Amino acid sequence: MPVGSADLAAELSDPYCVTPETGAELLRDLPWNRLAVLGDSVTAGVGDPLPGYRDRSFADRFTDALAATRPGFAAVNLARPFLLIDEIRAQQLDAALEFEPDVVMVSAGGNNAFRGFDPETLRAELASLLAPLAGQGALVLTIGLFDVGRSGLVRPERADGMARRFDELDRITAGLTRALGGVHIDTHHHPLTADPAIYSADRVHANARGHAVTFAALATTLAQQVRKRSGG
Repeated sequence: MPVGSADLAAELSDPYCVTPETGAELLRDLPWNRLAVLGDSVTAGVGDPLPGYRDRSFADRFTDALAATRPGFAAVNLARPFLLIDEIRAQQLDAALEFEPDVVMVSAGGNNAFRGFDPETLRAELASLLAPLAGQGALVLTIGLFDVGRSGLVRPERADGMARRFDELDRITAGLTRALGGVHIDTHHHPLTADPAIYSADRVHANARGHAVTFAALATTLAQQVRKRSGG
């Protein structure tokens, strides 16, 4: 059953969100017809519902927006919760390459950052996941993770270390993505990145508002990139 606008009052009035129609229009001119989504809990859509917001993950919102203006559009979401980068590569890369996407959206490394990592090892693992996708011709999109370490939701003795690791993960991911000709969505530095109101009860994953905010950042960033690359 469609959700009425009254039920979505908070999302419709949220300055950091866009409607499904606006999102579809922002993405209309992007030259993609096949989307593959890879990753962990973030792209798998884990998160609590929230009154006033559509209970739809940002990956599903992105898929919906692309499909709305593309007859014959195809998408596959291979993401699974709680995976490390090497597990994502082992379990999802071959299927993604076989699907032959022209755009891929990836979230990877968050679980590595929770445990701690060597930066050079993490970069090599991430490159082994992203480079084959870019090498096959897909545009690689990566998603910055919200800054839970500075949200006040993490125990003080763990917060500083977590914040530094997530900063480093974002720096590595952004640099590698750009080196491969892709686009990194910088939600790690979003105005709401450390706002506890965008997190689920588990104090880790985004809630429905966090997913709505992420999709808006994704759609607006990509629209800007298209205009920039076309000289507009």
